[in-house]
Amino acid sequence: MADNFADILTAAIQKKQNPVLVGLDPRAENLPEGMLSGSSVDQIADSYRRFCADVIDVVAPLVAIVKPQAAFFEVLGPVGMRALADTINYAREKGLLVLLDGKRNDIGSTATAYAEGYLGKRPESIWGCDALTVNPYLGDDSLRPFVDVAKERGAGLFVLVKTSNPGGRTFQDLQFVDKSGMLDGSVDSPKTLYHRVGELVESLAKETVGESGYGSVGAVVGATYPAQAGELREQMPHTFFLVPGFGAQGGSAADVAGAFDENGLGAIINSSRGIIFAHQREPYAQKFGDKAWQNAVDAATRDMISELRAETPAGKLIES
Repeated sequence: MADNFADILTAAIQKKQNPVLVGLDPRAENLPEGMLSGSSVDQIADSYRRFCADVIDVVAPLVAIVKPQAAFFEVLGPVGMRALADTINYAREKGLLVLLDGKRNDIGSTATAYAEGYLGKRPESIWGCDALTVNPYLGDDSLRPFVDVAKERGAGLFVLVKTSNPGGRTFQDLQFVDKSGMLDGSVDSPKTLYHRVGELVESLAKETVGESGYGSVGAVVGATYPAQAGELREQMPHTFFLVPGFGAQGGSAADVAGAFDENGLGAIINSSRGIIFAHQREPYAQKFGDKAWQNAVDAATRDMISELRAETPAGKLIES
């Protein structure tokens, strides 16, 4: 029987004693001076490869997991995808878990192909990712292939439930009366779409629950909606949360506190630009600048860890 992803993630978080997730979102215009070797796609892809490896070298001793954003590699075409593959491989070589932010989904055999291509260790999966973000808009049957492959290969999923962007409320906050009775039989209580998606994700988490008490199917819940995150934590006790929106998008440590359980587990908190491009913002720009940009990455990561320990239940991780 395959290992349970939630158990693997929980153990890794406990080992590093913090829930920080570092997003790898390389952008040519933000790279440190001297990192970009040229303007061709081949040169940009090579720069992304080296930059991400240098970031990984800094954060691997500090955190449990990284999140490459597929879009920044895909925009470069085949050479960019090669750089993404190399980044995933390098992170795994350094002992990190890898969550690919690809927001994939489809139906039937196409969903199965996505799941089989991305999820699991090599050689089972050509990409070799520990987890993948998934869009639920096509419905419960579109998630089933991902769940089945994740269970079989000890991998994980993070389904979009309440995203951090302002426009997410356009659909996610719509209220309706659920007459389907699919999960709890309720037919008369108004609820939002994101609560309905949360119910489905929680049912899948319970189906895949491990010794940690969490399932291999998690939820994306944005830091920019702290009240809703707290509500969803109560509604989804078996669901691991991936929390974007910290730092550059305005979310604070206090904003993400409700995403954790009482033991400081159950959530990973993402920071991308705030860490990997720390050399461009204060207080790190003046202290380190481009020449010592890796030192800025180190300092920003440690500062985030300290903030989460001070202002959220994640502080309990250093007591365990």
